Amino acid sequence: MNITEVLQLIDERLIERDKKPLNTIQKAIFEGSWQGQSYQEIGNEYHRSETHIREEGAKLWKLLSDAFGEEIRKSNFRSTIERMKIKSSPNSLNVVNSNNNHFCHTQTFTLPNDNDKNRYINSQSESIYHDLTLAPQIIDFYDRENELATISNWVFKQNTRLIAVLGLWGIGKTTLVKRFIDLNLEQFEVVIWKSLKFPKSLDLWLNDLLNTCQKEPKESTDNKIQQLLEVLSNHKCLIVLDDFQNLFAVGQMAGNYQPEYSSYQHFLKLIAEIQHQSHFILISQEKSAEMNYLNQENSPIQCLELSGFEAIDFLENKGLQDGERWLELIQLYEGNPFYLTDIAVLIKDVFDGKVNDFLAENSLVITKKMQSHLKQIFGRCSPLAQQIALELSKVDQPLSRE
Repeated sequence: MNITEVLQLIDERLIERDKKPLNTIQKAIFEGSWQGQSYQEIGNEYHRSETHIREEGAKLWKLLSDAFGEEIRKSNFRSTIERMKIKSSPNSLNVVNSNNNHFCHTQTFTLPNDNDKNRYINSQSESIYHDLTLAPQIIDFYDRENELATISNWVFKQNTRLIAVLGLWGIGKTTLVKRFIDLNLEQFEVVIWKSLKFPKSLDLWLNDLLNTCQKEPKESTDNKIQQLLEVLSNHKCLIVLDDFQNLFAVGQMAGNYQPEYSSYQHFLKLIAEIQHQSHFILISQEKSAEMNYLNQENSPIQCLELSGFEAIDFLENKGLQDGERWLELIQLYEGNPFYLTDIAVLIKDVFDGKVNDFLAENSLVITKKMQSHLKQIFGRCSPLAQQIALELSKVDQPLSRE
């Protein structure tokens, strides 16, 4: 959907509810938010104060919430509007029962709800299969429009066959990739989300993937790879591998495969180097070795390393006060959504939601949940990396590499 179609949909809905279409400032806020702009950026563009834009924005989201019958905020309006657009389209699709997954046997169902994640669709002679059973449901999405644009460019313009989305635990890697899928689901014939939380050998993993694609796996691993490459060439597929770091050895330099999973490295090099029309996205806390020498301009492999965000909207509805200092709080915890969610609970419970009082303590509070995850990260590091981290923790000023 482009912005013109969206605004037309909104005006039609407002008129149906006997309300006036959006005025100029409301359209400006909506268009700016759609493009990922902050309230301050919108205000600067239209010569209005951030406070004024924020107040008008609150009124706009309330207006849209009333019109569409569900809560709409700056953080979730895009996915909500797009979902409404889908629901307003013809409500009959040919969907195959997910318990009997064959491309040829179809029966007519009404449009499935958002929880129906496994589906085959036979539409205009195209066979489409989406298996998102293991993918999370994204309710709110914050401040990652640039990253979404980067992934879209790699997939749809550069035809990047292998993409790694990297970052610390809780930084939003999985959310970003699922958001990309939600926005572009119809662009792919096959979408499959696999988790490597409990990894398997490449041979067993290929069996699972081929069975999911309704292919009878052949005997040898090489033949199975050839089968998969045929699928990737004949259909536009998107395959996501979450928790990819679980294939790597603990206590060594980052990105070194465990011996029993080393065949994945050869497999991924084939996926990247052989011509086909499909895409793999790896979600990982560590960068694998093959990513280092191919991550170049127009390369079949690209890496996107996520850092924290500065989305003040993320802290809305978390029971916090002193909004003028929220950005300071976000920066203190380096924009990590998991850390911010956890610390917001602590501030609400211990400081009655007063961010000023919490920051007045002038210390970095590390909760038990944070400690647990930091220990996991530290435990995966090599002894040398652990020693460097410990030495750095003893100094209170920047150091050079020398």
